[in-house]
Amino acid sequence: MRVNGEKVCLEKSLPLAAYLAARGFDCRMVAVERNGQIVPKADYEKVELQEEDILEIVRFVGGG
Repeated sequence: MRVNGEKVCLEKSLPLAAYLAARGFDCRMVAVERNGQIVPKADYEKVELQEEDILEIVRFVGGG
């Protein structure tokens, strides 16, 4: 799998929400694109990641 351009070994299929949590991401503070499609936050638990997936994960940052 590729995440933000870097190769990541995915040992088994797992839900996107579980992957994000394991990597320390707050699901409320990120946007995820999977294989060129934006993943709705409501689907993070349903989307099963596979070794061939390409993810782009973007964090929201506040400021002023």
